[in-house]
Amino acid sequence: MSNLFNISPSPHTHGPETTDKLMRGVVLALIPALLASVFYFGTGALIVTATSVISCVGFEYLIQRFILKKPVSITDGSAVVTGILLAFNLPSNLPVFIIIIGSLVAIGIAKMTFGGLGNNPFNPALVGRVFLLISFPVQMTTWPLPKGFQTGYIDALTGATPLAVIKEGIKNGESLVNLMEKIPSTLRMFLGNMGGSMGEVAAIALLIGFAYLLFKKIITWHIPVSIIGTVAVFTGILWLSNPGSFADPLFHILTGGLLLGAIFMATDYVTSPMNPKAMIIYGCGIGLLTVVIRVWGAYPEGVSFAILIMNAFVPLMNLYIKPKRFGEEIKNG
Repeated sequence: MSNLFNISPSPHTHGPETTDKLMRGVVLALIPALLASVFYFGTGALIVTATSVISCVGFEYLIQRFILKKPVSITDGSAVVTGILLAFNLPSNLPVFIIIIGSLVAIGIAKMTFGGLGNNPFNPALVGRVFLLISFPVQMTTWPLPKGFQTGYIDALTGATPLAVIKEGIKNGESLVNLMEKIPSTLRMFLGNMGGSMGEVAAIALLIGFAYLLFKKIITWHIPVSIIGTVAVFTGILWLSNPGSFADPLFHILTGGLLLGAIFMATDYVTSPMNPKAMIIYGCGIGLLTVVIRVWGAYPEGVSFAILIMNAFVPLMNLYIKPKRFGEEIKNG
């Protein structure tokens, strides 16, 4: 009985990589987006990020230390990543007490309730974000304009996101041509000079992070490319069929949280599939649901909901979509 097997939750990999090393890599990949958010939204981006990270790390420590009474694992960096990603899904003028509530939900409910890292079925940062969106809809949809138009943290000038402008305008019967004149140019959207969640606006910064993750082999291309490709194809079909009512694919790729979700949220090791075929199916499902919610749903954005819905199907994908076994099966008789 001296040779005991230690069984641990997923992900299971064999190699030199450790959890804390992978988390450090993700943090480094998020730095360009953080710098862009500070450039556009000023001190508000720093306040929101610092509050979210400190709250997530603090809640994880307190829960493990005093409630679960198990070894504290905050040094693995997963709580820091959750805090940054939660902050990136929030407006840069969100009151501190709301950020703390979101951090408690993300860590306390979405992560630690299921046993901590490796056991949570849903992405913790997205659970926190959706909870806040439902609980504080006004504060969560009051988007500060870029830094040049701001006067401070809480009292920053606000405006609608490009997705909201198009959604509301189409609902009111306005022409898409006229609506497109009210939103930033493609170049401005690519650079991030528009309203929105603080970490999702700068496509160029997110793509730099994506390149770093691929270079370091922290993630693979399957999920991000399948999500973005599905959105491009689906919105392209709608746009070609009726360009007067549907925006073009590039607009959908550069606006909202598509790139942030595809690169950093949907690729979460714990809540995404384990093999390439399942990853592509998972990504296509997220892309399809995102477009359905954006075009026909009540919300102008659908990435968060799409990822959480597909998170629920990941156990089934891991069970039924498996690589072919090596060797030949021998049947008796």
